[in-house]
This record gives sequence, C-alpha cells and structure tokens, in this order.
Amino acid sequence: MPRSSAPVVIALDAGTTGVRAVVVDTSARVVDVAYRELTQHFPRPGWVEHDASDIWASLRDCLDEVAGRLAAAGRRCAAVGITNQRETVVAFNRRTGDPLCRAIVWQDRRTADACRALAEAGHLPLVRERTGLLLDPYFSATKMQWLLAGGSEAVAAAGRTGDLALGTVDSWVVWNLTGGPAGGAYVTDPTNASRTMLFDIVVRRWSDELCDLFGVPEGALAEVVPSSGRIGTVSPDVLGPDSPLAGVPVAGIAGDQHAALFGQACFEPGMAKATYGTGTFVLLNVGPTCPAPADGLLTTIAWDLGQTAAAVGDRTDDLGGPAGHHPSVSYALEGSVFTSGAAIQWLRDGLGLIGAADELEPLARSVGSTEGVVVVPAFAGLGSPRFDPYARGTIVGLSRGTGRAHLARAVVEALAFETRDVLDAMAAAGTVPKRVRVDGGASVMDLLLELQAAQSGIPVARPRSVESTALGAATLAGLSEGVWGSLEDLAAFWHAERVFEPPPDRGPADVAHQAWLAAVDRARGWARS
Repeated sequence: MPRSSAPVVIALDAGTTGVRAVVVDTSARVVDVAYRELTQHFPRPGWVEHDASDIWASLRDCLDEVAGRLAAAGRRCAAVGITNQRETVVAFNRRTGDPLCRAIVWQDRRTADACRALAEAGHLPLVRERTGLLLDPYFSATKMQWLLAGGSEAVAAAGRTGDLALGTVDSWVVWNLTGGPAGGAYVTDPTNASRTMLFDIVVRRWSDELCDLFGVPEGALAEVVPSSGRIGTVSPDVLGPDSPLAGVPVAGIAGDQHAALFGQACFEPGMAKATYGTGTFVLLNVGPTCPAPADGLLTTIAWDLGQTAAAVGDRTDDLGGPAGHHPSVSYALEGSVFTSGAAIQWLRDGLGLIGAADELEPLARSVGSTEGVVVVPAFAGLGSPRFDPYARGTIVGLSRGTGRAHLARAVVEALAFETRDVLDAMAAAGTVPKRVRVDGGASVMDLLLELQAAQSGIPVARPRSVESTALGAATLAGLSEGVWGSLEDLAAFWHAERVFEPPPDRGPADVAHQAWLAAVDRARGWARS
C-alpha cells in the first residue's frame, strides 16, 4: 500500500461466496483488498446455508490483514462501511453472542410452499403494497417464520427468553464490529430492512401488520438507522487496542446491490446499473417518491442519507429539487436474477468444463454460435420478471455435435437474456435507461457486454473500476465522516473504461431471444411437476 498522509476508508463486503476488506483512497480508488472464500452448505435440494461464525471470522481476518498494511504504510483510516448479501437471515443470541443456527441464504428455496400458501390465502396485495416485494422465498420473512415455527428449537427458545436477534448479515457484522455482547450496536439500514418483507417502505418503519402475519416478534429485529451516518466505533476487542482501526467510526451500511448503485454514482432518477455477481441485479433509480408496484419488478429503498444529506448540502425533504440537489431518501426499481456467476461456478466446479472463470470467454468465443443450445440457469428458481421458485435449470437444443464451447457460450448468452428480460420489464413500467452501468466479476467479459447491448438495445458502460459495491459502502461511510463533501464530488470520480453500443440490426438478437423464451417456458414449474 502506498504511503500518503491522506486518509482511507475501508469497506467490509460480506458477499455470498466470499468476504472482503477493501481499502479506498480519497480519489475513490481501491488501493488494497483482502479476501476470504466462504463455504456454502447445501443440506438438502433447494437449501443453501452459511455458518455465521465463519462470516464474521473471515471478515475479521480480512480486516486484520489490511490493518497491518495500513500500519506499515502509516496511513489513517477515517471510517468503515458495511455492505452485504441482503435477504440472508442470521439468528443469534444477543446475550451470549452465539449464532443459534446456520444462516439461511437468500438463494434458499425451503419456504416456497409457505409463500404459495400465503398468496393463495390472499396476502399478496398487502405484501406488495407495504414492501414493494413479492411472496417469494428469496426474502427474509418466511425464513424467519420457518425458524420460529419449528425449524430451530434454539431460535424458538431465545425468542421465549427475549435474547433473540433475527437480522440480516449487516446486523450481525456491525454488532460484532462494535462490541458484540459488550454493547455492540444492533442495527440495520433501510436498504436491508426493505428486503425482509417486514418493512413498510412508504412510512419507512417495521410493519406491525406484517410482523403479525409472519409471526416475527418486532423486538427481535434490529433498529433501522440511515445508510450514511455514524453508528458506533470499531471495538478494541476486534483486533486489539493497539490496532490502527480501534475506535474508527463505523458510518455506513447498504445492501450489496444498493451499494453498487451508489458506487456507480447513479444519483439521478433514470440512471441504472447491472451487477453480475452470484446473481444479476439491475437497479433503476426512480427518485424520492415510492412508485406503484411494477409487474415483474421489485420496489426497494435505494438509500437513506439521513442527516448526511444535510451535512453535504443536499435537501432533506422528499420533494426533489433543482439540479445538483438530492433528497435524503431515494427509491429504486429492481430486477433480481438469482443465478449468473453461480452458473459460471457450475461450469467450473460441477461440470469441469473450465478450470477457472477467466477461461470462459475464450472458450465461448471459440464458436460463432451455440448451434441452437439454450441454457436456463434456474438452479434456485427464476427471479425477475417471473418469480417462479419451482423452476429448475434446463438445457435444450442438444445435438450430437454439441461440445463444451457451445455450453459455455450458452451460459454467457443466458446472462444477457436474463438482463434483457429485466430491462424490458422496466420499459413496460415506463422507464428505459439511456445507458446501463455494469459491474461485478462477469462484467470483465467483453462478449457478455456485447451480447447485453445487442439484446437490450441500450449502450452498456463499464467503469474503470468494477468494485462498485465496495465503493458504495466506502463512500456512504466517508460522506458521513467528511472524507468527501458531496454527491457531485463522488460523481466526478466515475469514468467509463469502455462503452458497448448495440448493433444497428437487432434482428438476430430478437430471434435468439425467442428461443430463450421458449426454453424458459420448459424450465418453469419443474420442481412440482
């Protein structure tokens, strides 16, 4: 790490397949990273779990690693921000600090039948109106309900004694980071709360009606605080009292996709980003007013700058304002695709077709087309715009001439098809972004972005740094602590590395998309057929 007198900000990124500590300088550039892979557990088909202790221990190791290099370079950390996989549920005992069971990951499908029963009982309109979400096992509430209703006796027992914490991963990380049982802050922010199916996104507070519906005691939920603002400080017990991070403010929280939208500087309504991570997530900033539900899409809180908005000179009401001013709260429409990068992992680890992720693009480019092969990577069901938890992964169009390169290209094409479907749903809702900013691991593939531009008919811009999630968490924290002065300052740091334009003739793309739609129809409902 280079020596400098300028401060840095650290983002702790608790992702689905791994965790990181990312160090960001005052020019919003990543200058150091420490990474640890997470073990995923699949105890039954459709079940996905993490060990919460592993999440925290791995993050602490990453933090210790970058703290050592900070100390060696004589650099000061001004703030720490948190970003995380969102709907995953962590249950822990607030008195002892112990996890009560494995975390149930957002990809988990175990509550699909419960969601179906709730919908058939007529509860979907209430959920849609209050939360902007759908009755789908993707979200946290039915996971919590399952744990409380017999899925974990330890969870039920802690609920009876009043020691239960039912939170998302951000709450678990912040609580440990700021002291744990010895006074740690048990908080979340609106971006994560808005993904639980328990948070009213219009009035921005936990809903008594929804907590009653799902049988979740509100006292077990975290306090909701702004996405930007000081929450506490790094406890000296985390890395020791002599660590350069002891006492550093913890000042920002955002779910990973919201953090990426912020990190991509999509501060104005109509700006959109697509993140190719474990899944693909397209978010469109729609401004300070909560919109009506849109078919096939989710409505979510993009961020809440709280008092930080006033501190950096932005408006704090919800009325918008002239150019250069920003409300404290922004909303977004979201399309959530559950399997993208996970499909690349499947090619590598499940089928052995590639030895490493960076082998995918050369292999896919080695053939000019898939020769009619279509892969629908619905390993965890289908997300936006269909939301079918019973769909399963499907390969159609195989022939004796099909080889590994055709399958590889079909997976890359699937990522582009999925993103087009979401952008088409946004267009049907009345907003077509002029350009989509992309990030995430798979966004390094030129082939993918060429295909996405062709499929959507919208230019695709890849920034110089694709670390948007970490940048978002870091800049939310740094704004609170005065490292940056305004959203305009942050927007000035964003630069495109390359823009991929759609071809003048979209006919071939439309023909390929029709084949995709036919394959999706065959994948739907498979798990209950």
